[in-house]
Amino acid sequence: MKTVIKNISELIQTETTPRKWVAGKDMSNISTIKDAFVEVENGIITSFGSMDEWNGIEDWNNTDIIDAEGGMVFPTYCDSHTHLVFAASREGEFVDRINGLSYAEIAQRGGGILNSAEKLQNASEDELYEDALNRLNELVQMGTGAIEIKSGYGLTMDAELKMLKVIKRLKENTDVTIKATFLGAHALPKEYKDNKDGYMDLVINEMLPKVADEKLADYVDIFCEEGYFTVEDTKRLLTAANKYGIPSKTHVNQFNAIGGVKASVDLGALSVDHLEEMADEDYTALQNANCMPTILPSCSFFLGIPYGPAVKMMEKGLPVALATDYNPGSTPSGNMNFVASLGCIQLKMTPEQVINATTINTAYAMGVEKELGSICIGKKANLFITKPIPSYAYLPYSFGHNVIDKVMINGKFQ
Repeated sequence: MKTVIKNISELIQTETTPRKWVAGKDMSNISTIKDAFVEVENGIITSFGSMDEWNGIEDWNNTDIIDAEGGMVFPTYCDSHTHLVFAASREGEFVDRINGLSYAEIAQRGGGILNSAEKLQNASEDELYEDALNRLNELVQMGTGAIEIKSGYGLTMDAELKMLKVIKRLKENTDVTIKATFLGAHALPKEYKDNKDGYMDLVINEMLPKVADEKLADYVDIFCEEGYFTVEDTKRLLTAANKYGIPSKTHVNQFNAIGGVKASVDLGALSVDHLEEMADEDYTALQNANCMPTILPSCSFFLGIPYGPAVKMMEKGLPVALATDYNPGSTPSGNMNFVASLGCIQLKMTPEQVINATTINTAYAMGVEKELGSICIGKKANLFITKPIPSYAYLPYSFGHNVIDKVMINGKFQ
């Protein structure tokens, strides 16, 4: 059974040859087709083009025809950085910040990551799965078709494995493309407050082998930041993960530039994420590397911290990806449409740059650029149809409004 979406006012982000990413000046360009159609069969894009070409094809037997009614069609977003599995919200800390406490001060009082860890340790796997599935289904309706999900709110062997098993269940029971990341080195548990080396031993010598043996993670991650884990800790973990054949994605430069970017690049990290603070040597490390700089603007919005320097990165010839950082403490939203709006409004990116940063480049940051991120023959049919809108710039322009009408994942409307 084929599905054809016809009468598309504009088909966005088309490719005849898939690219691994888009960088520098090229980020200002996207390819589109006006008055278009796209054909899908067995969950895969099999053809696309102008309606003139479609009208010239005679055999449409056994074909489901969907009229886009003048809406636009985009590839679904790839959200390459989330903490979707968690036990409870943290709006109390939101109020604390309103009352003047900083992120660090809240963490010192037992809030932050440790707060989430305590609640998650007391939640069952089934509870975590049902809550995460509900969140994921909501995000799909907002246009997300691929998502990376981290552990890191467990901070014990049992709880970290529990999180990763929840992510595995989500992979098995949904059509969404999901990547799992082991983030045991997210924060120091209370019992290791004065023994960071001891906790790193636990993560590297006990948790990591178990995660690798049970094939629970596609990537490893670490929060390389003052007050959390050092550059040396980062090198130690990534070196160990590489021995197991598990590549890395790292949290770096959220509050301070301490050398985590270069360490991550040197050890083959697929992406470095946050990047609110950048030193000259960080740009140098990323040039000619196969590492995706990933900015999380809704975290900056929520915490009131600086936004990553996207324009400077592109001026230096680098690619840029934008992801949500969806988590209960610093970014309680997984809405990629809002991230796109922040990309334009706060990062001063053009709509074309934002489209590249939330599709092709985030697909690369998840390791799925060969199957997602653009409208291309042979890629998965993960698409969304908008309501009629005047231009693709209207999507980031109309922040706070839902302009998505239908979402297709693996060729099936959700």
